[in-house]
Amino acid sequence: MNILVIGGTRFVGRHLVEAALAKGHTLTLFNRGSHTEVFPGISLIQGDRNKPEDLAKLQGQSWDAVIDTCAYIPRQVRELLERIASSTKHYTLISTISVYANQTLALQDERAELARLADESIEEVTGESYGGLKVLCEQVAEEFMPGRNLIPRLGLVVGPFDPTDRFSYWPNRVAQGGEVLAPDRPEKPVQFIDVRDLSEWTVSSMEADRTGIYNLVTNPDQFHFGDLLETCKEVSQSNARFTWVNEAFLEAQEVAPWMGLPIWIPGEEENFLRISNQKAISAGLRIHSLKDTVKDTLVWLKSRASDHEWKAGISAEKEQEVLKNWHQRK
Repeated sequence: MNILVIGGTRFVGRHLVEAALAKGHTLTLFNRGSHTEVFPGISLIQGDRNKPEDLAKLQGQSWDAVIDTCAYIPRQVRELLERIASSTKHYTLISTISVYANQTLALQDERAELARLADESIEEVTGESYGGLKVLCEQVAEEFMPGRNLIPRLGLVVGPFDPTDRFSYWPNRVAQGGEVLAPDRPEKPVQFIDVRDLSEWTVSSMEADRTGIYNLVTNPDQFHFGDLLETCKEVSQSNARFTWVNEAFLEAQEVAPWMGLPIWIPGEEENFLRISNQKAISAGLRIHSLKDTVKDTLVWLKSRASDHEWKAGISAEKEQEVLKNWHQRK
């Protein structure tokens, strides 16, 4: 297949490219060229998708498939497809489970109610607008390429080269050993998708000309926080011991969920990490073992600079302060 990838050099895009190359496909990347060292041998059309004059470089060419890894606002999808829809057989738009309106419901599938924006003209991507904007991106894709779209809705994506540090915080912290601050209870659900699993499934689906919307996450209730931390301990062979601190105390100590103490979602909203993946499983999605995901993440982390500035997770000083206050509570 002749495949065009919008993006393709950072995290999800990088793994999608590697999966497609492994299957012998011919790839062209369209991006700003800021990471050309990643795939130096692959054809590159250098451009910024937000500049019409750069998108014009794609016209006059045909593609068996296009993978769009970095569309966050509907204008970006519209401006791309205005130029390539007529010369493209299949379009994959990477989306998110954040499109669902109610994050307190467990086991939601692809038919669940979607988020809506009061003002659909906004283009600022925030925690509040992200899901609604992705909904609009999906709608534009179907408008321009009806019946020719594959829309994987991704959960938290984890694995090597993850720039967010949300999952990586835990293997790294547990490997350091000692007393580890843990959120709420070992039975608290966690759900994510290994970037290799979503990449292999997406490329296989493109080969099969599969279309439609699919939630790409691990099985609901397959893993819990205790499983994650114990696996990190086993793989790193550390002496970590876990102190589970209730949510009310964490909030009183101004420990932020999701990014402050990664993957932790308090209260009823934890059901956001219990999304149904049955449709994708039936379509061939395979799930990495948690042990392999943790192991490969740790191997990658060793290759990063020692002065890497972490984007998620609390500082060692803050963790020790919270643990001290927890032990001294009356």
